[in-house]
Amino acid sequence: MGYNEDMKEYAASLRDQVIRMDTIPDELYKKYDVKRGLRDINGRGVVAGLTSISRISSFREENGERIPCDGELWYRGYNIRDLVSRYSAHRFGYEALAYLLLFGSLPDETQRADFIRMLSEARDLPTNFTRDVIMKAPTKDIMNSMTRSILTLASYDSNAAPTDVDNVIRQSMNLIAVFPMLAIYGFHAYNHYENLESMYIHRPDPNCSTAENILMMLRPDRKYSANEARVLDAALMLHMEHGGGNNSTFTTRVVTSSGSDTYATIAAAMSSLKGPKHGGANIKVMEMMDNIRENVRDWKDDDEIREYLSRMLMGSVFDHKGLIYGMGHAVYSVSDPRERIFKSFVSSLAEEKGREADLDLYNRIERIAPEVIAERRHIYKGVSPNVDFYSGFVYNMLGIPVELYTPIFAIARISGWSAHRLEEIVGMGKIIRPAYQSVMKVASPAEEA
Repeated sequence: MGYNEDMKEYAASLRDQVIRMDTIPDELYKKYDVKRGLRDINGRGVVAGLTSISRISSFREENGERIPCDGELWYRGYNIRDLVSRYSAHRFGYEALAYLLLFGSLPDETQRADFIRMLSEARDLPTNFTRDVIMKAPTKDIMNSMTRSILTLASYDSNAAPTDVDNVIRQSMNLIAVFPMLAIYGFHAYNHYENLESMYIHRPDPNCSTAENILMMLRPDRKYSANEARVLDAALMLHMEHGGGNNSTFTTRVVTSSGSDTYATIAAAMSSLKGPKHGGANIKVMEMMDNIRENVRDWKDDDEIREYLSRMLMGSVFDHKGLIYGMGHAVYSVSDPRERIFKSFVSSLAEEKGREADLDLYNRIERIAPEVIAERRHIYKGVSPNVDFYSGFVYNMLGIPVELYTPIFAIARISGWSAHRLEEIVGMGKIIRPAYQSVMKVASPAEEA
């Protein structure tokens, strides 16, 4: 299906009609007390379910009043700060936390070794899958490439449809194992056929962690430093789960509740994550930082940085959206715990890569941007940098191309999606079906005629 100029003109001729018919006045949302985006006026999410997988805290209750406080994140009862501290010195931190999310407890040494061995054995795509599926119709949109591959993998699974717990555990572990290959090979296909670069496909090393395999498969010489792998492993741990209410995880639970199979469910989650309002935030941060570097002459001049950020907030520079990207979060208030944890890893990598000047600029913007936002806008819960403020910078230092930023997010989040799918299956009683209030005008008999 190619580009059709006649269809483009036809669609354009109907644009105003669609906008006119589908625009619902703001006052009707107030009249019917509809929470737009399933969030109330204070940004609090509408409770749609219960979960024991993770917990997010950003407010405390005092005398019936919600007081913004430092953010906290727990996986299965363990604070993410303690988990990252515990496992960042190990090569397989991501794998240990994947076990925790899926099965509800931290693995002992035997369980951890068995789980890692099973994932290593599962890092094997069907015969000729890379050639026949991934390399066919290569695209710059690696998320679309991965989604196509996920759906195609169902054709190679003789037990694709059943949704019993055993089968979904098997399918989830298989997808966790092959996600890095789907992403990296998808990029190599695009880079070869579209960018005319050299083609190389490295098979994963069964003795390497997920983070190590990502770096090894991506690079021509397969080489990486221990610190590079450690920082990427930390990024995966911090991104792998974030409650049931984020868009892609909620999508996972909605599709699971319909009784759909694992491949279709995870494909739907991928389609949700690829949206720029969800998984593409770190790309916007990188674009913003490039713009700041080009337009701020002295990176050490706080006043010049402040003035440019003010103009950005007014919508007069950069993309004219009036946003400072990487600042604020839908859930957190005073701080994003993931950003605070990640910052030490960012610093160590910047020192290794000789990027201290860039890091200093990030630090200055992290300090100045919340002040600028507070001066110009009333923020009821405060504003602080989120984890995406630094993640793109880290991926850039690791030599990961921009096309893989959101796929790296997906490689991390597949564990969280899988845990929520299992929880929905175990506790599933009803299909998730929220209501919409109709404000349709009924046509009169004369209009019908």
